[in-house]
Amino acid sequence: MSWDEPEQPKKKPELKNLEVLSIEALGEYIEELEAEIARVRVAISLKETARNGAESVFKS
Repeated sequence: MSWDEPEQPKKKPELKNLEVLSIEALGEYIEELEAEIARVRVAISLKETARNGAESVFKS
């Protein structure tokens, strides 16, 4: 996505029916969600680093 592109409308992920999942499946689901959270945190960190670098260039 470039800066010129309009932001896409946010789609909420489809929620899983937790009632039908076993304890093991729920544990695996938590692991999947935690892995996705970690991936998002890395993306945020990279974007913050890029933004801070750009801000330092323009502050000079």
